Amino acid sequence: MWWFIGAMALGIVEVFTLDLTFAMLAGGALAGGAASLLGAPLWLCIVIACLVAALLLFTLRPYLLKSLRARGELIETNAVALIGAGARTLDEVTETRGRVKLSGEVWSARTQDDAPAIPEGSEVTVVAIRGATAIVAPEKGE
Repeated sequence: MWWFIGAMALGIVEVFTLDLTFAMLAGGALAGGAASLLGAPLWLCIVIACLVAALLLFTLRPYLLKSLRARGELIETNAVALIGAGARTLDEVTETRGRVKLSGEVWSARTQDDAPAIPEGSEVTVVAIRGATAIVAPEKGE
């Protein structure tokens, strides 16, 4: 019974990670549970679970990931989607402080380490997001 509970827990974790790693481990747990139902000793169930999980991880997972990626490029969402976006400075932006208007919202902003300050009203490009702070650099034309 514990094998199947473990497989369900790994399946739930997979739903949140979407990496297919935990799904392969859940497959190993199901194989261990099946061996247990057939009367195999615990040590053999563990060996079967490990072998099946490894087999799935190194054979089926790469194929599935390749297949998923071939369907189209992944669309970035949330803060990651803002990297490369243009913004306008509302205050002077330095290494320690500043604000920008980004996608219709006001964000705290900083320049990259050792970069010169960017004056108010300048067009900038987001190069990274750290927490709720946009790391910006002047646009190429400026």
